[in-house]
Amino acid sequence: MTATPLEHARHILDAMLGYLGFTAQIEEDDGPDGPTLQVLTQDSDALIGRRGEVLEDIQYLVNRVLQRHVKDAPRIRVDVEFYRSMREDKMIARAKELATRVRATGQPADLPPMNSYYRRIIHQVFVDDQEVVSVSAAGEARFKRITLKRREK
Repeated sequence: MTATPLEHARHILDAMLGYLGFTAQIEEDDGPDGPTLQVLTQDSDALIGRRGEVLEDIQYLVNRVLQRHVKDAPRIRVDVEFYRSMREDKMIARAKELATRVRATGQPADLPPMNSYYRRIIHQVFVDDQEVVSVSAAGEARFKRITLKRREK
């Protein structure tokens, strides 16, 4: 019996954390956000890093190694102590607050710069909105701002 890509990614992450000296429990979740590895540890701050940079790097490495071993593996999401989930919820709540202000004043509002993953989440929030549209700035920058504007009639 062969391991699923999620199980394979779990072994990669477990080995990586072990080599780095972290003790952690890793839970697998194949939920609505796609396959996710949830890391539960006492050292969560060190694994998350400032504004999630270390967590992004860990996720990137796990996916790179996984792709070398399993060519058609899906992208695996790595989270530590539900940090990503809470961050996404806060980001969506902030975007909805700004959208309410855009509806009331008609003035566009900018969100802070974010990577493509988070921009995609915000754009999904406003896909079916009748009054507000989200627009990403053009360019090649990795982190871009989203502007919320009134939707043209």
